[in-house]
Amino acid sequence: MKTTVCLFALLASAAACLPAHAQDRYATRPPVVISPDLSAPWVMQLHRSGPVHTERGLFQRRRLPDAAAVQVPRERSEPRRFRAQPQVQQASAAGQAVQAPVGTLDPQFLPQTVAYTGGHAPGTIVIDTSKRFLYHVEAGGQARRYGVGVGKEGFSWRGSENVTRKAEWPGWTPPAQMIARERAKGRILPAHMPGGPENPLGARALYLGSTLYRIHGTNQPYTIGQAVSSGCIRMRNEDVMELYERVSVGTRVVVL
Repeated sequence: MKTTVCLFALLASAAACLPAHAQDRYATRPPVVISPDLSAPWVMQLHRSGPVHTERGLFQRRRLPDAAAVQVPRERSEPRRFRAQPQVQQASAAGQAVQAPVGTLDPQFLPQTVAYTGGHAPGTIVIDTSKRFLYHVEAGGQARRYGVGVGKEGFSWRGSENVTRKAEWPGWTPPAQMIARERAKGRILPAHMPGGPENPLGARALYLGSTLYRIHGTNQPYTIGQAVSSGCIRMRNEDVMELYERVSVGTRVVVL
């Protein structure tokens, strides 16, 4: 019996001398202390809302935006400051064309075939001075339309005439009234100017009755669509050349 008691005492004494790590699974572990600097991030993730208190102060949890609420900016094809602005076509208070800068021509005054219901017979030339258009009426309710320059204020006229003469690269003899009028402005006109590219009558001319008026070309095509002449009807050189081939002497011309 004494031997048994001594043996247990010896085993207990030996167990007390074993290293501490051999008894970890049976011992009570000490509390784990985490630094506040490391605890804040994961502590915040455990809370759905509201502030998080730590030993270092108050931290407000930042809510991540919902994926459906995130708006992705649209890609722009070009920077805003370089984006082209819409072009605004201006008109006068009377609804008539505004003078265009030198060197430009409104596309509406280029030749084109259009529907025509004016009631004039095919072959007739009809000039709408208010809209700056010349129509060569065709069969089937159509007309070939050209842009023209017309008489300025005080020189416009209305009526009906016939083409009495046609000329290619016509010479220009200014009438006496025009010579006197321009001299009063300090401009001296020649008594006669031979035909050619510099001639104000341009490439072709259709003379109207016994009047001083003509349908003719111009070396200033940018004036088409404006009221700038002394009563004659101006066309681009390429347009009056086309019209010249389409009409003959005797063609009726109606000026509205």
